[in-house]
Amino acid sequence: MNDLPTDTIAAVATPRGTGGIAIIKISGPDALPILRRIFRKVAGPPAACLDLAHQQMHYGHIVHPREGVVDEVLVSVMRGPHSYTTQDVVEINCHGGDVVTRSVMALVLAEGARPAAP
Repeated sequence: MNDLPTDTIAAVATPRGTGGIAIIKISGPDALPILRRIFRKVAGPPAACLDLAHQQMHYGHIVHPREGVVDEVLVSVMRGPHSYTTQDVVEINCHGGDVVTRSVMALVLAEGARPAAP
């Protein structure tokens, strides 16, 4: 039986306050569309993020639609069914610390993901 959620979920996957990097994971059918709305590669057009290579790191910025750049990040995409959840999965490696991590997570949730359950 598959107990995976059918919506898109997000969570901070690293311990709070213990590292210089935080990882935010997004999993589900809207993971890539959410990434497309908030991620800008340093080189190339914004639409290129839907064409990000599977299982590679991509450098760019998380961008708030009204406030501009939130953080400089590395993003990886694992396309379903070739991911650990069998769904599309995005990992955003942002700077650690509460302010940046909460800002990126809030933006992901505002774009349509829901908080993952424990």
